[in-house]
Amino acid sequence: MVREAMLKGLARQHGTPLFVVDHEVLRRNYARFKRCLPRVQAYYAVKANPDPAIVKTLYDAGASFDVASMPEFQIVYENIRSLPEAQRQDFIWDKIIYANPIKDEQTLIELDRYKPLVTYDNADEIHKVQRFAPHAGLVLRIKVPNTGAMVELSSKFGAAPGEAVDLIRAAHDAGLVVEGLSFHVGSQTTNFDNYVQALAIAAELFREARLRGFEKLNLLDIGGGFPAPYDETVRPFEELARLLNAEIKRLFPRQIEILAEPGRFLVATAATAVVRIIGTALRDGKRCYYVNDGVYHTFSGVIFDHCQYHLRSFKPGPTAICSVFGPTCDALDTVSLAENLPELRMGDLLYSPRIGAYSHASSTWFNGFPPAKVLHINQ
Repeated sequence: MVREAMLKGLARQHGTPLFVVDHEVLRRNYARFKRCLPRVQAYYAVKANPDPAIVKTLYDAGASFDVASMPEFQIVYENIRSLPEAQRQDFIWDKIIYANPIKDEQTLIELDRYKPLVTYDNADEIHKVQRFAPHAGLVLRIKVPNTGAMVELSSKFGAAPGEAVDLIRAAHDAGLVVEGLSFHVGSQTTNFDNYVQALAIAAELFREARLRGFEKLNLLDIGGGFPAPYDETVRPFEELARLLNAEIKRLFPRQIEILAEPGRFLVATAATAVVRIIGTALRDGKRCYYVNDGVYHTFSGVIFDHCQYHLRSFKPGPTAICSVFGPTCDALDTVSLAENLPELRMGDLLYSPRIGAYSHASSTWFNGFPPAKVLHINQ
């Protein structure tokens, strides 16, 4: 985490609100993921934070990328462009998976010339891919338990395991190639048993597919969900990695390529928000602070990501429970109703660490307030 003295200096120099990204933390998080899961290739989930500078740092560190839209695809492809043209196509599958199971027709038309690797989870998507992106390789996304995840995804995406091999056959009959399977246990999954169950389901589907004549499945994408250490209740990543390594070794032979889509894990701890108090009030005996950033901006994860970001003061002193609100005229713009902060005045600064994922990426200009200024350090 960036030191308080540096954060205050950046605020004096650049004003607030600020969104400070520490690229050394990005590199450290990526190295930790690779060290703990040596058999797994990390495909950074760009939606967690699509800032091109973040993508470039992870690209240079060796990461591949999970994209879910053409703008995200182009951000990553700008880095691949530096390769000689003859190498790009062979390289693209090693660097990009288009992991949004539902794609519109125009997206498929634009993707097709890259011969991409894309996910699907239903028969209608097979027909679309056959018509608009026949050069794509397919990965079937299956539905797995999301119990206890902060953001549940299984109600929106994933084929039921009972229909999975039929969907592989349907894609084969449509002249398409299915490379493997994928799943997602839900975002910020602290229930590690989700992974155990998902890996077991996938292994059984690989076995069933082989028995029914589909022997060339060679890829398993274990998705995201790797929890960021927001607080002390989150068990260490090393504990999850030991479990995953043991189950992968037990269930999947070496020729099966293992992918993962970490987003939050790589970027959450790499950014800090700095805000300024622009107003104070005492309401029903409770101190209220109004700051120049909120849920329509950097703190959007409070609404969209079900995540509570805590604020810290640069000032010491006795603390009390208070409320913190964003700058807009909407009562929804509530950062927290239960922060422990000392007595503060207008103009004082606060900061929120570990806010790199699903935060600034969703910023708007609602009510005329601009997003926080992004600063990159240790690039």
